[in-house]
Amino acid sequence: MLLLARCFLVVLASSLLVCSGLACGPGRGFGKRRHPKKLTPLAYKQFIPNVAEKTLGASGRYEGKITRNSERFKELTPNYNPDIIFKDEENTGADRLMTQRCKDKLNALAISVMNQWPGVKLRVTEGWDEDGHHSEESLHYEGRAVDITTSDRDRSKYGMLARLAVEAGFDWVYYESKAHIHCSVKAENSVAAKSGGCFPGSATVHLEQGGTKLVKDLRPGDRVLAADDHGRLLYSDFLTFLDLDEGAKKVFYVIETREPRERLLLTAAHLLFVAPHNDSGATEPALGPSALFASRVRPGQRVYVVAERGGDRRLLPAAVHSVTLREEAAGAYAPLTAHGTILINRVLASCYAVIEEHGWAHWAFAPFRLAHALLAVLAPAGPDAGGGGSVPAPQPAAEARGSGPASGIHWYSQLLYQIGTWLLDSESLHPLGMAVKSS
Repeated sequence: MLLLARCFLVVLASSLLVCSGLACGPGRGFGKRRHPKKLTPLAYKQFIPNVAEKTLGASGRYEGKITRNSERFKELTPNYNPDIIFKDEENTGADRLMTQRCKDKLNALAISVMNQWPGVKLRVTEGWDEDGHHSEESLHYEGRAVDITTSDRDRSKYGMLARLAVEAGFDWVYYESKAHIHCSVKAENSVAAKSGGCFPGSATVHLEQGGTKLVKDLRPGDRVLAADDHGRLLYSDFLTFLDLDEGAKKVFYVIETREPRERLLLTAAHLLFVAPHNDSGATEPALGPSALFASRVRPGQRVYVVAERGGDRRLLPAAVHSVTLREEAAGAYAPLTAHGTILINRVLASCYAVIEEHGWAHWAFAPFRLAHALLAVLAPAGPDAGGGGSVPAPQPAAEARGSGPASGIHWYSQLLYQIGTWLLDSESLHPLGMAVKSS
């Protein structure tokens, strides 16, 4: 019976590994050759995806109008692509201004248009709107939407132009009018455009054997300072990165506390534990319901930091002194521990992002933690040079070769996010979305 149970666990663990390989593999799959896709023009008034524009499954919620005097104006970048004609009827260059994601998709579409119709260029009739010409909460006000035609204004081409826009990667495409196609993208900080929730590579964690380590240098087998559901400090196994992008240059929210003075950088959709108003620090905090998106943390609220009190190290609430909306830093790393929490720069944070429910997220990762534990148990044990011992749980091939963890978003995170978009309403998810892409 014991042998049968062991065999069953081996099959289960192997199945999970196979699924992860299928989810992450860049190849075409199963050796089949892909045939060129046949492009079908969109019908008049058709939109893809078949959901409302400002929902999570499309371009996401409206975040507020951008003006030339607002701090967010720096999110817009001019597009001087010579293969695109900008109408610019206002003669202010506004139609050339857009978010980087919108610019990237538009440039890709320009190439497709020239390939589809030699001698014809992409034409932009409306880009960023600073004059209030569009409906309330239009994504044109954020530089996330463009209205397009072809340079020859041949309306018989517009159905195919819309299809090409879908293929170019716009997050929502609408054959809105006989005179133009409307396209929009997710917010620039969207996980679907960037990542769900991350820390910069320069962030530090605290090791069980003493000292600190940069987040970017974490490897399975490390045990780092974390906290349990009751706010008690402990050391937890580092399991993997839920997101990893070594070369990224990202913007982070900067949370600074007053006393003690600590400084934490994290992306907008990452969860940070905030103390309730009645928490004086006299007892351990209950962490379950108290996690907020970093973008929702405000000065005056209190986060949990490590402090020494009476010779004992414990978590205490510290008032947030300032919240800076943007700071660029190198690398983006989302570490996962067995307990779902981690102390980063002496500030307690959740390992999760996108959904503002730390408890739900930790529960959703239970199968992953179970699989990790099974692999550790099933790793063959046997004598070594010292006469005994066990082999650590198998690691991904890239790490086994010493080249470090694999880049990108973890397959399990992508799977959970996709399920979340099906089962949860958009209010439960961060308004900036997620890249399943993306934090």
